[in-house]
Amino acid sequence: MNRYQKLFATLTAEKRGAFVPFVPVGDPTPELSFKIIQTLIESGADALELGIPFSDPMADGPTIQNANIRAFKGGITVEKCFEMLGNVRAHYANIPIGLLIYANLVFKNGIDNFYAKCAKAGIDSVLIADVPVEYAKEFTVAAEKYNIAPIFICPPNANDEVIKNIAKHGKGYTYLVSRAGVTGTENRANKPLTHLLQKLTEFGAPPAIQGFGISEPDQVSEAIKSGAAGAISGSATVKIIEKNLDNPEQMLSQLAHFVQTMKKATSQSL
Repeated sequence: MNRYQKLFATLTAEKRGAFVPFVPVGDPTPELSFKIIQTLIESGADALELGIPFSDPMADGPTIQNANIRAFKGGITVEKCFEMLGNVRAHYANIPIGLLIYANLVFKNGIDNFYAKCAKAGIDSVLIADVPVEYAKEFTVAAEKYNIAPIFICPPNANDEVIKNIAKHGKGYTYLVSRAGVTGTENRANKPLTHLLQKLTEFGAPPAIQGFGISEPDQVSEAIKSGAAGAISGSATVKIIEKNLDNPEQMLSQLAHFVQTMKKATSQSL
């Protein structure tokens, strides 16, 4: 079994869902970013979703865009990102680590070369935010070559054909989007997407983790009650970083509390 399969098997046995925080690698500096990632893991994150900073992240709201800008100012590069990711994997052998990125970043590195770097760094999955499943063939071929799970977004308006494609080509997990638009805690997740979760299960898609606008424990509970295997929180996590840039100790303490609180909600709901 791969790391995602082991995780979901454990969670099923424990009757709880996954809590997955998202942060961009290198925000606000490579050194502090590594401590942030360590804090997320050691506070109980079930898996990580990490971004490689990108100059034009179209799916991201202002919170994550600003985090990318901070990371660039802090000196992050793609090569430094992979170095850090390899270091995270060296310290934490079992946690699933996914990347959430954009196609231009992959093209710039060369598709095959990019996935080779992912494999070398111990990455489990890659989600390319601006490539829907129907246009993803060249990426999925490379992903499978290097044993990287291709993750696909299931949008709130997905029809049966899209869901069947996700079930056919997706591995690891399915990123279930709570609502249309960009990420951000200023836009709360919509009501649970029970009908989509039922369809994803019916067609045999990888377990669905709900993201976009997940900022509070009750939303985690709602997602899991509806049938999601977990919840991803990006903007709410990054906001804690943003609000504590002048006080790293407080930042890490608040991040730890946030992860613990959100994780607790994954079992309260079952």
